[in-house]
Amino acid sequence: MNDLAKPDAYGALSEPATLTIQRFLPGPIERVWGYLTESDLRRQWLAAGEMEMKVGAPFELIWRNSELTNPPGRRPEGFGDEHRMESEITELDPPRRLAFTWGKGSGDVSFELEPRGERVLLTVIHRRLPDRGMTLGVSAGWHAHLDVLVARLTGREPEPFWNGWSRLKTEYDRRIPN
Repeated sequence: MNDLAKPDAYGALSEPATLTIQRFLPGPIERVWGYLTESDLRRQWLAAGEMEMKVGAPFELIWRNSELTNPPGRRPEGFGDEHRMESEITELDPPRRLAFTWGKGSGDVSFELEPRGERVLLTVIHRRLPDRGMTLGVSAGWHAHLDVLVARLTGREPEPFWNGWSRLKTEYDRRIPN
């Protein structure tokens, strides 16, 4: 198994400003695609927001991380109840690839899905991270959100989101060079 795809695997910088993180998920691929593209499913692990499935379509992601797990854990300083971000779809190849801008000035994100027997390999690549602080937050964020996705798809209860995010941010601070 690819080390990046283990259930608890850490993301890695594949280039100086690019985070790559992978997970094996139970298939089929269409089910996983739904969790990436359908607002009601995506809000269970990441963020709500309707997407028109066409290149160039704008959309808004709406995070309510304290609603992802029960209990949510202790929210760190500086985070509100909700965060919103405007994005735009830049690539679309259902059900294998989705890419979009990540707000303004925070790069772009792609999701790649590859069937592997009864499982699906999900690869998340977040490119053009502007600085180390953003890289740490994004790394912990993707890891924590993917932990919730794995739990949802496998019928397990995820750990409190904010506790996981805080623990992971400390760990990524040790793993990612200054």
